[in-house]
Amino acid sequence: MEKPYVIGIDMGGTGTKFGIVDAKGEILGQGSIVTPDYPDINDYINALYEGVLPLVEKAGGFSKIKGIGIGAPNGNYYKSSIELAPNLPWKGNIPLGDLLKAKFNLPVAVTNDANAAAIGEMTYGAARGMKDFIIITLGTGVGSGIVIGGNVLYGHDGFAGELGHTTIRRTNGRLCGCGRKGCLETYASATGVARSAREVLENTTEDSLLRQIAADKITSKDVYDAAVQGDKVAKEIFDVTGTILGEAFADFIAFSAPEAIIIFGGLAQAGDLIFNPIKEAMENNVLPIWRNKVKVLPSELKASDAAILGAGALGWEAK
Repeated sequence: MEKPYVIGIDMGGTGTKFGIVDAKGEILGQGSIVTPDYPDINDYINALYEGVLPLVEKAGGFSKIKGIGIGAPNGNYYKSSIELAPNLPWKGNIPLGDLLKAKFNLPVAVTNDANAAAIGEMTYGAARGMKDFIIITLGTGVGSGIVIGGNVLYGHDGFAGELGHTTIRRTNGRLCGCGRKGCLETYASATGVARSAREVLENTTEDSLLRQIAADKITSKDVYDAAVQGDKVAKEIFDVTGTILGEAFADFIAFSAPEAIIIFGGLAQAGDLIFNPIKEAMENNVLPIWRNKVKVLPSELKASDAAILGAGALGWEAK
């Protein structure tokens, strides 16, 4: 193979990971930069180039690279742009594909970060052999990639699959970064879990290990660590979060009848703490025709690798 590698880039609200990927899904080398450190998009592109360059040189130079695939929040597959992403430092519409092409002199394909994870899961992970599934990414926000008949669903404008912004609380819903209230993302993301913890601690006097941490410093990882130690408040937070997710999944199933819903991201590492309440609420709320039919599975890809692999898989299609 003349050009045996692609560059996969996973852009997140907190960090951007990148790697050189071969056709078998092996990552030859990877690195990362901190996304919010670059309030100017041009500085970000330059930092990305500087980070990727040594990896490319080690792989034999740019002549060995077929293309770049990037998964980004609000990434538009059709336009190769990022449009109005609430969790990124750059506002408005960013011509990401054009900027990367100009800097790297390589073909570029852009998609939503969750769609990249779906492509990675279908190519190398828990969705191998599946034609219909939904991936839910639980990170800074809640993303989703919907695969129907073996194809990622993009919709007419490139933005299909914003399940994190379905409304699950019509009254007194939490304010979301998108400007609306009650979005799933505000409850089920890592930041949503931390928010739930702060609310519970403020509104109750119940004893909890979480009270040893300053309220504004609590993370979802702290809630997990406390829950593993048997902390009642932390376990309750996982129960509530899992129930909200399960209820939402019951609705998502009605939309595309997936074979499985795959959960990817930090919260998926919480195992039974989150999966048990999800499954229970999902089965209690789903239409009877789908009861006990849809699997809820953890991603089979290492969190650090999945989106790089997915973006890399997209890189082979880059034009």
